[in-house]
Amino acid sequence: MRILIEEYQYTLNDEERQSDLKCILKELGGLEDVEGKFCVNYVGYYYSAQLRDCVFILPKVLITIGENKKELVFGEYRPEDIINLEKSTPLKEEQRKFIYEFAVWIYRAIDVYRTKNRKNKIIYYKHIAEISKGQRRVSNTFLDVLLSLIQFNKDNQNFFFFTLKNLHSGLNKINWTRTITKSQAFVDGDTPMYLDPVNKRRQVNFDEELLVIYFSILNYINDKYGFAAEINVNIPILTKKHFENYLRGMGKMRLHQIKYKYFSDKAIQLWELCYAFFERSHKITIFSELQEYLLAKNFNIVFEAMIDELLGDQIQDKDKRLKELKEQPDGKLVDHIYQWQDLTNNEEEDNKVYYIGDSKYYKRGTLIGRESVYKQFTYARNVIQWNLDLFNDGTTEEQNGHVILRDDLTEGYNVIPNFFISAQQNTLKKEDDIHLTDKKEKYYFSRQFENRLFDRDTFLIAHYDVNFLFIV
Repeated sequence: MRILIEEYQYTLNDEERQSDLKCILKELGGLEDVEGKFCVNYVGYYYSAQLRDCVFILPKVLITIGENKKELVFGEYRPEDIINLEKSTPLKEEQRKFIYEFAVWIYRAIDVYRTKNRKNKIIYYKHIAEISKGQRRVSNTFLDVLLSLIQFNKDNQNFFFFTLKNLHSGLNKINWTRTITKSQAFVDGDTPMYLDPVNKRRQVNFDEELLVIYFSILNYINDKYGFAAEINVNIPILTKKHFENYLRGMGKMRLHQIKYKYFSDKAIQLWELCYAFFERSHKITIFSELQEYLLAKNFNIVFEAMIDELLGDQIQDKDKRLKELKEQPDGKLVDHIYQWQDLTNNEEEDNKVYYIGDSKYYKRGTLIGRESVYKQFTYARNVIQWNLDLFNDGTTEEQNGHVILRDDLTEGYNVIPNFFISAQQNTLKKEDDIHLTDKKEKYYFSRQFENRLFDRDTFLIAHYDVNFLFIV
């Protein structure tokens, strides 16, 4: 498994990693600069036929800009030192585990964006992950395992139904020899009646146990990562508590115990997949005659779409006129705008105001530029003027559902909450918090008078950080 970081400047004259980097550079069609450096402007995943391995390009939010403008992953490692996870790397086990799961979430985010935006031009996609006895590649990426488990479910419905049919055939037939010799008969007229017939004994069936484990894994994948892996067969699955024991080692141990009980190619193939899930370093064979990839060219657009989905979209769907605020007449495009509760009157739930937000997809430690700040001030001025025009010249029908920003009595203006929201991943966990940034510049002001908040020329912008993995 190879790991690259988006937009990081890699040096091609690094002898230890030169072959890997030049191969990736060639396959992704990049160019090196005069200093022998290159960077990858994608986020996502692809399989390198030449390296015979998967390459993950992770978002630049994992990079911290430290002293002397050094860029470090997790705040302590050079990106060059973690390119090849199969070789010795300085990463701790917890960090390796994070990267495996993080890659799955990135794949999921890009795939959801691709599905919801079919006409987009920033996603490059080709997918052929399958298990096969043909050409082989060795891979131990968690993403490969998940994709292959899901693909096996899609391709082998007949195998599941045929196996279950054979498992249950004849189980309810009465063993008359044992019933007559072991049970007492009651005669009703000329007909003997047996109240306790003996059925055929059922032996432990390892095929069914393998299916139970497999569909329990699919159920876990659905709940944990949101993949749509349909379960169309009626088979019991392990409880959540029981499956947690399997994740802690019981699954690998139990699969070892039943390993040599299978003879059909499909059953052996399924065992390999289940084992690979519980033991990520296990080698599986995946057909790879063609290249597969899912890459986002401008991941900042994907990040913006995620934030907009959480903040603005569902409200905008109810009010089509908010589109005029998002796509402003002077050509400016606002990232996020929606109506929510007024900051100054918490008792009246219906008293709302416009919120304006701007997504900032940066490396950790990057400061907000002056241009971005003044754009936000301009957005708010345009919103105020749009609102004035609406209530001065608009119809009653057009005004319905919109707040009046200016009070006729005081000629003061309601506060428009204005904010930057940027991603950070300074922990190895998903944390559902949003907080003011820890950078020096937390607030930005524009005003004419001191201590006069309700003025159409008085604006305040706050800068918030949010956990990137939580957003994904």
